[in-house]
Amino acid sequence: MGRLDGKVAFITGAARGQGRSHALRLAQEGADIIAIDIVDQMDTVPYGMAKPEDLAETVRQIEALDRRIIATKADVRDFEAVKAALDDGVAQLGKLDIVSANAGIFSFGAMEELTDAEWDELQDVNLKGVWHTAKAAIPHLRANGGGSMILTSSSAGVKAVQNIGHYVAAKHGVIGLMRSLALELAPDMIRVNTVNPTSVDTDMIQNSATYELFAPDLPEEERTKDVLGERFKTLNALPIPWVEAVDISNAVLFLASDEARYITGVVFPVDAGQLIK
Repeated sequence: MGRLDGKVAFITGAARGQGRSHALRLAQEGADIIAIDIVDQMDTVPYGMAKPEDLAETVRQIEALDRRIIATKADVRDFEAVKAALDDGVAQLGKLDIVSANAGIFSFGAMEELTDAEWDELQDVNLKGVWHTAKAAIPHLRANGGGSMILTSSSAGVKAVQNIGHYVAAKHGVIGLMRSLALELAPDMIRVNTVNPTSVDTDMIQNSATYELFAPDLPEEERTKDVLGERFKTLNALPIPWVEAVDISNAVLFLASDEARYITGVVFPVDAGQLIK
């Protein structure tokens, strides 16, 4: 018996990283999956984004667990595309119980140096995209008699961080969105919470652009994962540089499960103590 037997989960940004990890962890506990990802590059993102073969690999891994998955290329900035993908998934799998609004991007720059394109693209994915995901899901969750919605914020959704002010603003916004949704949807037994990670060992931070931000004093050939790990370690109270994607997935699983059936409106850090530093 799995903790999510008979449930259906909708996960955005599911081609790799945290999104794939969430899909796998929920499927391991019995859930069937509706997955979307842009699987394309965006102009202002300074690292390589997921490709169609990444989403295909997510499908392969879910099916290897003997779970069903409906995977679609869709951009969370496009509400109609999100709605169509989710509606199709629900039509095939029968219902919707869980939402993981995980899709997000990352870029860098001092506030005075950010371009409108960098600001707009990040806000459109990391905040508007979360709203689009929730908006598309609400009718299905309501028809189901309730459910759980987990919005991915960040430790940067709670505290200030230099050189990523647009990201900080969006992730603070996700918490405000979550709290409003939690109040509006409580009468329908729809719970809404955020999960707030510290740095996670995925492609979003393990790339040359992030390494340059954290180690501008080092020549490129010296910016290795081990060297950068020591600098990332200074962000957390626990003596680790980053957490693994599955650590966030376990929090998503808990918030999605009946163990959290009366938890709503909560900011749930998985931050290695970053927020107490």
